[in-house]
Amino acid sequence: MLATFLMLATAAWSQGMTKGIMSPPASVRPPYLENVGIEQRLDAQVPPDLAFTDDTGKPVKLGDYFAKKPLILNLVYYKCPMLCGEALAGLSGAMKMIKFDVGNEYEVVTVSFNPKETTADAAAKKAEFIKRYGRPGAATGWHFLTGSPDSINALTKAVGFQYQYDAARNQYAHATAIMVLTPQGHISRYFYGVDFPPKDLRMGLVEASHEKIGNAVDQVLLYCYHYDPATGKYGAVVSNMLKLGGGLTIVLLGGLLLILFRLERIAPRRAWDDTKSGHAGLKPTGYVR
Repeated sequence: MLATFLMLATAAWSQGMTKGIMSPPASVRPPYLENVGIEQRLDAQVPPDLAFTDDTGKPVKLGDYFAKKPLILNLVYYKCPMLCGEALAGLSGAMKMIKFDVGNEYEVVTVSFNPKETTADAAAKKAEFIKRYGRPGAATGWHFLTGSPDSINALTKAVGFQYQYDAARNQYAHATAIMVLTPQGHISRYFYGVDFPPKDLRMGLVEASHEKIGNAVDQVLLYCYHYDPATGKYGAVVSNMLKLGGGLTIVLLGGLLLILFRLERIAPRRAWDDTKSGHAGLKPTGYVR
């Protein structure tokens, strides 16, 4: 029941049904959700020295993943009965719909916020979703981590992820989101809910990469669509679309006029050449009365 409520609440928040971002005032939250929400920390630095353990049992720091590629960061717990699995399924589904490959153009870091979960839990969850994603080489680019309470608390505070433990149900109450990070570990974008539009995810990765990935079409889309922090989505910028449309119209008209001008100059010359060639082939035959 709690998981169902949280899923509905997350969907509502992600569609902008509350004021601002996914963190309604605590005074209007139900008692068991007082400390649940997501407060945006756009451009904040994710602490690179936070220590975790990866899905192979190797000690790592978050900064180990900060390099030349943008990252997707998401916070779940591996034994979550419903919501986290839906969020991971939504993420892997969106990733399959874009041409960028995990491990090549970007990386994913999934962190459990339950300090009791183990490397075995992380490895099992990784195997499940690497198989679901289904692209070669993904295992080297999608990392599943566990950590100590101190590291988890520091990370969740840095990204504005608020959750609370429900001892009666032995579950965590939490919202869901993914965060897109720059290669240096700064928070660039938040996308909420359990269903992530592939177009938004691709544009978020292109922006976070500082245009080091993507193509000319992505640049046009980023000119016409801007990220709205209040909804966690990209929306059309009508003024930019009109400017782009006007510019294309001018270019097309200019090209058409240039073609017509050249045809106008060429036409008399061709007519003169045709006349000369016609006269050259005539022979005097006299007049016929």
